[in-house]
Amino acid sequence: MIRYLKWFLKVGLPLAFGIYLTWYFFDQMSEAAMTSFKKALREADYLIVSISLVLGVISYWSRAERWKYTLEPMGFKSNAWNRYHSLMIGYIVNLTIPRAGEASRALMLQRSDNIPFTKSFGTIITERIVDVFILGVITLLTIAVAQDDFWQLYKAMLVQFGVEKNDSSTNYLMPIGIGIFVVLVGILLVIKSVRQKIFQFAKSLIEGLFSIFKLQHPWYYIAHSLLIWGCYIVMFALPYFALEETKNVPFEGIMVAFIAGSLGISFTNGGIGMYPLLVGFVTAYYLGNDAYLGLSSGNYGGHGLNFTVFFT
Repeated sequence: MIRYLKWFLKVGLPLAFGIYLTWYFFDQMSEAAMTSFKKALREADYLIVSISLVLGVISYWSRAERWKYTLEPMGFKSNAWNRYHSLMIGYIVNLTIPRAGEASRALMLQRSDNIPFTKSFGTIITERIVDVFILGVITLLTIAVAQDDFWQLYKAMLVQFGVEKNDSSTNYLMPIGIGIFVVLVGILLVIKSVRQKIFQFAKSLIEGLFSIFKLQHPWYYIAHSLLIWGCYIVMFALPYFALEETKNVPFEGIMVAFIAGSLGISFTNGGIGMYPLLVGFVTAYYLGNDAYLGLSSGNYGGHGLNFTVFFT
């Protein structure tokens, strides 16, 4: 029973939420809006969409290549093909079980190249920290350029999705969660055999985490990081130019939508439902007339990502 409950909370609930959001958005469409949406899909420039998909593949290859540079300081050599497929399997797992892709990625590389899970997983955590930092810089630059639009959209989203700023119902959850965590850790540390395993796990994990400070080719790592995020931005922006109606969305609007989409991916499995909803919402703000053209552009970006994951 507990196993099924865990599955429901980890997989079923986020997936159901994503499906509901997709249904909700399409259910709100009038017949005229649905006609407009289908027309946009028929008239899109699929050459541009294809280029976007190619950039997606390049970004994933670059991410797999960048991974090599944090494994090298620990003395590990890995096959490029194995790193790439470990990465892609991780993305697929994330579509079903949120945040489980990172662990499955490290497990796959352990099987294929005999690299210890904990050390490999440590490098993945470091990679995520680097990516969050880069996304943070992009977000700050976007806010600086489109400050007024950004805050207007933020307020509009709070109203649209019924989010209250002062939700006191969850204020007590954090201290309770922290208390339970501290008690569990304390119990585990009392047991000697468990304590030794935890310390060994932590030691290997930390070695992987700090391998970034021992890079043999730091400039290659930086170059790949810039290439990855450059590809992400361009592959996201291109679908806007695939539709005649969205070509005039300003670049700052595309960047605000990019940030919204990045957040949407973290809400549900692979961003199902939430990603196109948020991207469409932002795009509709800049279009000012047809919200469903915004949704179609958002769907191109989201489905492009999923297409790349499943067919590479």
